[in-house]
Amino acid sequence: MPAATRPRRRGRTALLITGAVVLGLVAGTCVGYLVQADREPTPLASLSQPMLRQEKGEGPEPLSAARDRRVKTDGDLRKLLLKKPKGAKDGAWPVGSDGWMGLAAAAGVYKRPDEVYGMLVDDEFRRAAATGWKADDGYDVEVQLLQFRQEEVRGAAQWAGSNATVQNTPDSADTYAIPGTAEAMAYVDHKPVTKAGYQPLYIAEAHAWRGDIAMDITVSGSKPIARKTILDLATRQMERL
Repeated sequence: MPAATRPRRRGRTALLITGAVVLGLVAGTCVGYLVQADREPTPLASLSQPMLRQEKGEGPEPLSAARDRRVKTDGDLRKLLLKKPKGAKDGAWPVGSDGWMGLAAAAGVYKRPDEVYGMLVDDEFRRAAATGWKADDGYDVEVQLLQFRQEEVRGAAQWAGSNATVQNTPDSADTYAIPGTAEAMAYVDHKPVTKAGYQPLYIAEAHAWRGDIAMDITVSGSKPIARKTILDLATRQMERL
């Protein structure tokens, strides 16, 4: 670590000028004292001051619960999730206990849960809520909302960004901007995931964040997924945040 730079010393001329200013101030003070001593004393002004009038009325009205975003995000996180369509069946993916997902459960849906667990801790994970269903067209839908403390890092943005970067590349998926958001993106795989003994699996994803909440949506099925399907889900979910 380089040594701290010492302050430069002031030159001799500056010291002489400063001394002359001090002497001038002293001489002026003495002369002023002698002149004042020969004058009649001047009455002092009253120490009491008029009371300042305070305007009537109150300050600006607080935001209503509908306009104050903190009221929504600090309440029951599950209420911000998309509603399951009427008549929809439960999906194939686990969605936690009664809609809530703990840290271990949120990390457990990934291939390397130990690594993801550490990432969530580093991103200051606070809590998560999830829902899912099987749509009429046969697709499985999973929606997760992950909330972060954001005391030292922008956890929601980091989580959504890392999810998008790791799981999707231009070579493997078509990329679409989610309407009404700045940096949120949706991805639709070009080709299905194949495994011996199983049907081909097509996947589409959306990753976004708003404030301290990150959104992850996954749609999967045995048929190709339309861009409109994932974008519609992502747009409606972001409107609820």
